Formats: sequence, structure tokens, C-alpha cells
Amino acid sequence: MPQSIEIAPDCLWWPELLDRPAQEALVEEVRGLLREAPLFAPAMPRTGKPLSVKMSNCGPLGWVADVSGYRYQPFHPDTRAPWPPIPRSLLDLWDQLTRHPAPPEACLINWYAPDARMGLHQDRDETDLSAPVLSLSLGDTALFRIGGENRSGSTHSVRLTSGDAVLLAGRSRLAFHGVDRILPGTSTLLGAPGRINLTLRRVTPPDATL
Repeated sequence: MPQSIEIAPDCLWWPELLDRPAQEALVEEVRGLLREAPLFAPAMPRTGKPLSVKMSNCGPLGWVADVSGYRYQPFHPDTRAPWPPIPRSLLDLWDQLTRHPAPPEACLINWYAPDARMGLHQDRDETDLSAPVLSLSLGDTALFRIGGENRSGSTHSVRLTSGDAVLLAGRSRLAFHGVDRILPGTSTLLGAPGRINLTLRRVTPPDATL
């Protein structure tokens, strides 16, 4: 396994964790998931303004955002069908990289078109904030920005390329982070410009019942 780099306190980055064949296999799995749970357009609470990122989920729970707020729910907001299961390959990566005693309950599938971005935010809609968050990049390079627990604090950025993994844990679990921009044409993996980001999260404490 490639050596991890600490890019913020307890935030680990594995450049090129997945080789090209592993990336291609994972993309095919994601495409299968999206046939069951198509991408939808999340929106900002209250205003209803659509986010530039389209998304879906897999796992027992899925994260959604609309005028009612941010939340996890067990079904797709458009089809109302349950989310498909998290692939075994992603569960194995979670076990390998996080060493967390409980499995993830949600895997967010974010699709970044070439002009999409994600503003600085914290991942704090989970009941269990002690569990880490694991992120995997596929496709075009993203300019990823990370800071601390205060939005106004200093930040720095790294370029996440296809096959990279990032772990938010410990002191970085509630760090503000986001994606400033996508660098189109930096990867041929998806056959078209854009980026897929997979974010694995544990939502509830291990002893909770869904």
C-alpha cells in the first residue's frame, strides 16, 4: 500500500492508492449502482438553490439535501426505492484504511461536472461524530481545500488525482473542507471530463438500530 501523507492534523492522504485496473473496476461498480439509484440534484435548505454537484448514495442510509434540510434517509428521494448495498470492494477499503470497528452506513456518490465545486463545509449530520470519513477520487483531478474547525481559519489545498483516498479522522473529523475546482482533461478514466467522489460515512453509533 502507498504511504499516507498527513495533510492536516489526523487527515491522511493516500496518493494513487488504487491502480488503474482497480479504478476501472470501481467505476463499473459505480455505474451499476447509478442504474439502480440515479443521480439527483440536491438543493440548499430554505432557498432550494441547486448544488453544482449531482449525487446518489448506496448503503442502508443515504444523505440528501433539499428545502427541508440536510438528512440521512433509507430511500432515494425521487424513485423512493431503497439505496443499493455498498460494494464489498468499498467495505474492504473502509476496514483497511479506517480500522473502525463498525462498517459504514452510507456511501455518497458525488458527480462533479467540469464546472462543479463544493464550498467549505463540515460533515456533521451524523449522530456518531467519532467515526472517520473516507473519501475516494475517480476521474479528473480536484483542487481539494482543507482547514480547521473554524470556517474563518487558515486553509491549504492539495490536488487529488484519480485513485487517491483521503481520511478525515480524529482532529480533522470536523475540519472545514471543500473542492475549489475540477481540472478537466487530467484523467481518461471516465471517458469524459468530470470527477466521481465516493464518501463513506458511519452515521449512527455502533450499538444503534436503524
